[in-house]
Amino acid sequence: MPDALRLALGTLTAVRVPAPRQVTRTVAGRAMLLAPAVGALLGLAAAVVLDAVRVTAGAHRSASAADLLGSVLALVALALLTRGLHLDGLADTADGLGVKGDDEGVRQRRLAVMRAPDVGAFGVVAVVLVLLVQAAALAVCVLDDLGSATLVTAVTVGRLAVTWSCIPAVPSARPDGLGATVAGTVPRARALAVTAAVLLGAALLGWTDGGSSGTAAAALVVAALAGLLAAVALRRRVVTRLGGVTGDVLGALVEVTTAVVLVVAAVGLGLR
Repeated sequence: MPDALRLALGTLTAVRVPAPRQVTRTVAGRAMLLAPAVGALLGLAAAVVLDAVRVTAGAHRSASAADLLGSVLALVALALLTRGLHLDGLADTADGLGVKGDDEGVRQRRLAVMRAPDVGAFGVVAVVLVLLVQAAALAVCVLDDLGSATLVTAVTVGRLAVTWSCIPAVPSARPDGLGATVAGTVPRARALAVTAAVLLGAALLGWTDGGSSGTAAAALVVAALAGLLAAVALRRRVVTRLGGVTGDVLGALVEVTTAVVLVVAAVGLGLR
């Protein structure tokens, strides 16, 4: 197994793989380019859970109840498949951003808070709200018969946000850690190529699951673009307050981007 794939799977999932033989900047960049592909695999696994629960529970209960249960359990599956690392990153990032002030000393305190093993009030609130939004939005998409396609798209785009956070224009907040390992390792041209592939995949999923509906395909593409824009906004905010990205920030970007894609897709599909 190539080192880049080992690093991507070992960093982004709970799958046990041999450690990379070496982690150079080239290997790190390739691993981050593989992040959306890993996301697609995670999304497919969660979609299997979603559909299985819908079929099983929906036979005895109302469709909306089965859809909500399936949506929640699909998110549980994602958390298990990733060891909850992205949610932990979201919590730590929220706690760090919650520290007030603008001087360099405050920036270091934010980073120290993010490294602390405990979770503060900001982190708890952020995780609860993001998960509630993800579950509710996914349930709406399921009611529109595009739950699986939207889930796969959202999870994939969430990891694409990580790819874009590793382009040369984005610095690392620390001299060590995951952020320092992957920061600046992804050429912008390659990130654009991967983005084009992800958007094409989203359109194909919408077209296939939407019964050859161009509207469904457009809704997923727009949702994907909205998620990426939200990731850019969050990343800029974080870089301003922390000085760069960290592993926790990458996790936060995954969860927030996934939530935005689900919400925009839910709204867009409802307008069909």
